[in-house]
Amino acid sequence: MSKAPLYSRSRRHPAQVSAATEASAPAFASTAAPTSAATPQAEPAAAPPANRRQRLRAWLHRHRTPLAAFAGALLASLALVLVQGVRPGHRVITQDDIDRAVRESLEKEPLPSAAARAYEAIAPSVVRVVGLMKDEDKGDDDAEQRAMERSLGTGVVIINNGTILTNLHVVAGSKRVKVRFWNGHESEAAIVGTQPENDLAVLKANSLPDDLEAATMRSTADLRPGDEVIAVGNPFGIGPSVSAGVVSGLKREFRSPEGETRLTNLIQFDAAANPGNSGGPLVTMDGHVVGIVTAILNPSEQRTFIGIGFAVPIENAAQAAGMPPF
Repeated sequence: MSKAPLYSRSRRHPAQVSAATEASAPAFASTAAPTSAATPQAEPAAAPPANRRQRLRAWLHRHRTPLAAFAGALLASLALVLVQGVRPGHRVITQDDIDRAVRESLEKEPLPSAAARAYEAIAPSVVRVVGLMKDEDKGDDDAEQRAMERSLGTGVVIINNGTILTNLHVVAGSKRVKVRFWNGHESEAAIVGTQPENDLAVLKANSLPDDLEAATMRSTADLRPGDEVIAVGNPFGIGPSVSAGVVSGLKREFRSPEGETRLTNLIQFDAAANPGNSGGPLVTMDGHVVGIVTAILNPSEQRTFIGIGFAVPIENAAQAAGMPPF
């Protein structure tokens, strides 16, 4: 609905004010004595000063009541102005006063950024995913670290029973999968579903931390290039880590350097992502997951970020977990 226009009171031109005042002001009696058609009297050319003072006193006497009222109103107005000057808390608050108060408040206690608020909302649902290639790695910290370097990724809890979404390439070929939740709780996890065409895997943790929080998923139907997003994950094993950017494009296609994998209908984004971010959530500023980070594009042989990342839309990911699409 269109908004009604607002009007401010405009000041009238001084000439208009003077003319309006003269037109509406009451007519005052002449200081000369009234004349009658039957008994015309001649008016003196100039009254002596003494007569002028007498006439002024007589006029003041006749109008003493309205003059007293006017003087009282004037005194009351002056008193109000003085009180407001002494007690500034009672003066009329202007928009400048409000703006100044907001600026001072923000300088004392700055509000968190939109990206910080989005990360705070999603952080309890993000997990670290480790694929172990050998059963005998169990209990061998050095061997486990080597395995982590080969298949380290991220996941996001989508159901609070321990159901986790991640990338298939993070856990493909693993003998065992371990997950670490946001509070440090670690658990073995089983692969309960895959969707190779979208490089997705669904995990189910064996044990859960208390008060596990599932992420909120949001349809990508209204997602637009330029929308702000964050990518959360464990790049090179450092994490959880958050980077901010925007949606760069929609319905993109990616083919792996080896040509073995071809993914379509992807979200392109420019929030920094590197090896270890795979499987992590792509999150809007309201803290909702719109995609699963799956690949980065780098024409060179280096597996580092140059500004082009891709994520599988959450609709596909939900289907991989057996959940109805939006």
